[in-house]
Amino acid sequence: MTEPLTWKITGREGDFHEHNDEVYRNPTEVKMSQIVLPCHANHCGELSVGQLLKWMDSTACLSAERHAGCSCITASVDDIHFEHTIGVGKVVNIIAKVNRAFTSSMEVGILVNCEDLYTDRQWKVCHAFATFVARRTEVQLKQVLPHTQMEQMEYSLAAERRRMRLIHAEIITDLLSSSTEYQDAVPAERTRVESVELVLPPHANHQVSTFGGQIMAWMENVATIAASRLCHAHPTLRSIDMFHFRGPSHIGDRLVLKAIVNNSFKHSMEVGVCAEAYKGGEPLRHINSAFMTFEVLDRFPHVLQDGKRRYLEAVARKKIRLDRKYIISCKQTEVPVSVPWDPSNQMYLSYNNVSALKLMDARNNWVLTFEKNKVRLYTLEENHMLCFKVEMHVSVPAEQTFHLLSDLSRRKEWDRHYEECEVINQADEDDTLYRVVTPSVTKGGKGQDFILLASRRKPCDARDPYLIALRSVTLPTHPPTENSTRGEVLSAGFTIWEESSTVTKITYYNQATPGVLPYISTDIAGLSSSFSSTFSACSHFLEANKDSLAALPHSAQ
Repeated sequence: MTEPLTWKITGREGDFHEHNDEVYRNPTEVKMSQIVLPCHANHCGELSVGQLLKWMDSTACLSAERHAGCSCITASVDDIHFEHTIGVGKVVNIIAKVNRAFTSSMEVGILVNCEDLYTDRQWKVCHAFATFVARRTEVQLKQVLPHTQMEQMEYSLAAERRRMRLIHAEIITDLLSSSTEYQDAVPAERTRVESVELVLPPHANHQVSTFGGQIMAWMENVATIAASRLCHAHPTLRSIDMFHFRGPSHIGDRLVLKAIVNNSFKHSMEVGVCAEAYKGGEPLRHINSAFMTFEVLDRFPHVLQDGKRRYLEAVARKKIRLDRKYIISCKQTEVPVSVPWDPSNQMYLSYNNVSALKLMDARNNWVLTFEKNKVRLYTLEENHMLCFKVEMHVSVPAEQTFHLLSDLSRRKEWDRHYEECEVINQADEDDTLYRVVTPSVTKGGKGQDFILLASRRKPCDARDPYLIALRSVTLPTHPPTENSTRGEVLSAGFTIWEESSTVTKITYYNQATPGVLPYISTDIAGLSSSFSSTFSACSHFLEANKDSLAALPHSAQ
């Protein structure tokens, strides 16, 4: 899958590029460098995560405000996984820049690395994506204009991450299930912590609101106490789940912070923490809730299910964390080709599917290998991996093209490599599982079958294409059969760009695997032009069906 943040840190200069014969620097980029002093450290002599969150939030906020031209507030922060701790005397380097702007909100990418001044070594500590909202009324944020390949990747992926944030909370409901009682469990209530903080001017930002990073630091403090009460040791905060700020807090507010251990696992525990504010006799206002995972190497007791809902939701969130880390957070080369599909990880597999296609689409170093009948074949060899793309134009509206190509069951009408195609599961409007059977490339040999997840996306705005992404998954209900060899697709699919109301540019991508290479190797070597006849047939298929209302969903008719 995709590596979520792909900036390259070289020395102390950050991410610069040659652009139009000048050194290019992203106009929204903001840097902060801090040396870790004893006053920033915890009892272990390591930088307090709360302090790091404050620095990250302020850097990201300044980047957002540079782009928006007005005050901005933190709306949410995606999952953060801390790969390393930072000791006293080390330097923390933070880079933040706006990846994409929407109507009134924007995604800011944050990269944190640590520097050892004595050895000149640097290493990544964490990365994060935060959403900021402009405080102006009637605001229409200007669009981010990507200049480099990496900026184009992050711009494209930001729309998919935004989609995932909007449906994140819905997944918990689907994962709640029975759980196990433990003999050595202790009551969770024993770990409960409650603390109050008075918001003073030093805790406020330049907008006279409580600094979001300060709230996160206070939350981390009470969560650490709750975790320590269970394990009777000094736990290490390893990750913070995605969270949203529900409302603002101001100078003079009393901030009530509550934390409790929701569940414990083999060497980790989840702590739930919330922040509420009040002033005078006002009722409590919910400001924020978060779930933090602490790690302890020593064995410690499990918690009793005295808070049944909290306990079960913690189990569900652990499943989500594993799926996200397994499917989303690791590099493309580290993800197995076929990942087991089930409804609980559907969202993350769909994200992986679309993101991998967007990453190929953002590459700018393709080499033209062959051209025939206005169909172009390009190749790209990188990191011992071969990718190819086929490009053509058709005189069919983009939306009609999208609906025709996204129905894989009709692909055998123009692609001779699709002998059979059956729908296994229509997961939702955007995701469908298919079984595809392809012929043998050798006389008398076995054919191949593929279990494919097809993920469709309509454009987020005019700067996005229509997308149809394909990748292999595994299903227990459809194991390999004796009659065919199970093939696998790492990443493939179509991008569909509207060039005018009647002209559409179609690009087909494929990250070649051993199961795919036999079908296209002669084309890439220049010994055949079957790709041209296949995509010419695709063009004829689209033009023959461009007036077919049946191709469009009922809502579009």
